[in-house]
Amino acid sequence: MSADTTTISMPSAWADMADSVLGGAPLSREAALSLLEAGDDQLLSILDAAFRVRKKHFGTSVQLYYLKNAKSGLCPEDCGYCSQAKDSEASIEKYAMLNTERLMDGARKAYESKARTYCIVASGRGPSDREVEHVCNVVRQVKSEFGLHICCCLGLLQPEQAVKLKKAGVDRVNHNLNTSERFHDQIVSTHTFKDRLETLDTCRDVGLELCAGMIVGMGETREDVVDVALKLAELDVASIPVNFLIPIEGAQLGRPVDLDPRYCLKVLAMFRLTNPQTELRIAGGREVNLRSMQTMGLYPANSMFVSDYLTTPGQQAAEDFNMIRDLGFEITAGDYESAQLLKQLDQPHQVSQCAEKPSSSCCG
Repeated sequence: MSADTTTISMPSAWADMADSVLGGAPLSREAALSLLEAGDDQLLSILDAAFRVRKKHFGTSVQLYYLKNAKSGLCPEDCGYCSQAKDSEASIEKYAMLNTERLMDGARKAYESKARTYCIVASGRGPSDREVEHVCNVVRQVKSEFGLHICCCLGLLQPEQAVKLKKAGVDRVNHNLNTSERFHDQIVSTHTFKDRLETLDTCRDVGLELCAGMIVGMGETREDVVDVALKLAELDVASIPVNFLIPIEGAQLGRPVDLDPRYCLKVLAMFRLTNPQTELRIAGGREVNLRSMQTMGLYPANSMFVSDYLTTPGQQAAEDFNMIRDLGFEITAGDYESAQLLKQLDQPHQVSQCAEKPSSSCCG
């Protein structure tokens, strides 16, 4: 039985929806869409429902991650939203995959900070066999010397590449759907939605954990957003990053987008109720699109990136930390960089389960 409703206009209905989800019922497509179509006067009641589900599974902790690019630009894909795409005229730094010494230095810092997860992110359609071998060699050294949890974001992967990564010790792969199957061809032509699903299926088949999310604000419909949320629930991913498009000068979708903070909050609430036990991360674009309402995004979401993104700056880390503390929530640093930012600002913080439970699943 699903958590369904055809007409939702009273606060009690959102509470009933949360009760149903907490009872184990999946949210129906109709109910998910009703969250996005609700009037703004329903927003606080919707956030309350989402927070009840979030609190049940994650308490009031906020897991922080700092994003770091191991390879930037030099990409043959034409993704319209991306500053690193082949047709992008955005002014960004471009460099090939970092060498072993630099990647191991990052792993060493992660270990010394007692963080468990180390992420290797690279631009491009997918890695070459040579790049996979390079990553595998680094991963084996990281596992041997530090025993860290490894997450890789390398693009489209072939089955044999996924097998090599798993055998080398990679724990999790990030590979976003970005949008729905219906809308996918409107934003990229150099790969298909099926290609993305096949990479996720391939990674799951070899025993890799999955992290996958979307970008909101590229011209998709509300139905498209619901499609992605339900598809991720079907895929049973471990972590969902929700990005809100940042208009980047020079990128194909570098124009202003029609997003407002209230809609963005409804999107986060819908993702929480469709994926109640999954880590939900507020990712790129929160400063631009949530603006003064950023804090409220942490009622449905339990994770966020701190400071900068791949090629765009975020707000100052101190503002992020103060924003979380003003809520009365607990900060948990998920990687070396965010832990160091906390330390530099003389902010006490909890040790992540990444440090306490070497066999546990954590960030994506």
